Amino acid sequence: MRMEVDTDSVLVPLSVFIAVGYHVFLWNTFKRNPSRTSLGIDSSRRKSWFREIKEGDDKTGMLAVQSLRNKKMVTILTATISILILLSLAAVTNNAFVASHLITTADNIFFGSQNPTVFVFKYASSSLLLAVSFFFSSLAVTYLMDANFLINAIAKKHEGDCDCGYELTTGTESFREYTRLVLERGFLMAIVGNRVMCVSLPLLLWMFGPLPVFASSLGLVWVLYQFDFPSIAKISVCKR
Repeated sequence: MRMEVDTDSVLVPLSVFIAVGYHVFLWNTFKRNPSRTSLGIDSSRRKSWFREIKEGDDKTGMLAVQSLRNKKMVTILTATISILILLSLAAVTNNAFVASHLITTADNIFFGSQNPTVFVFKYASSSLLLAVSFFFSSLAVTYLMDANFLINAIAKKHEGDCDCGYELTTGTESFREYTRLVLERGFLMAIVGNRVMCVSLPLLLWMFGPLPVFASSLGLVWVLYQFDFPSIAKISVCKR
């Protein structure tokens, strides 16, 4: 029993540290050298795309609305998956707790501790992350809907119309700059919601033991690294 408890208390925190540490490294790289990450490349392209939206050009505005619609669909899918898994966890927790007593007498390093407190924490940790993912995805949909409307307003705006600026503590900000900030916040919230859901997936495997959590965390970081840090060849193509 002592070995089972130590397995949970060592491998699971190590798995969480690997996943969180990778995203801290990704964020620092994104802030210091954006061209090394796919997030930085996408952000740069998105800013260039936004600058090309011209006032009074209905075709450009329609294209922007259609482009944001695809991002909203992906974000809504992430929120839907998060809430469905969360509800499913609530439904199967009782049955899983009853089944866990079948392996409490065995010396199972693989399954880890089946202590009631640890068992509740297994589901509570993954449920909390899924709820956070749903929250950020919902915020992302809200921001993207606002950005959709504001970009359409820019495309409909003609010369001589009010710039609709607003006052901030640091000064006056134009309507176009405000629209860009709303757009960037929407994409940021969508990324956070998606990544929190990804981090919660290894914790879902904790019901099978700490070893699957550790293995899946390593696999998750490897897969995300392939997407977040494109090869030098891809970066050179994007800079052209």
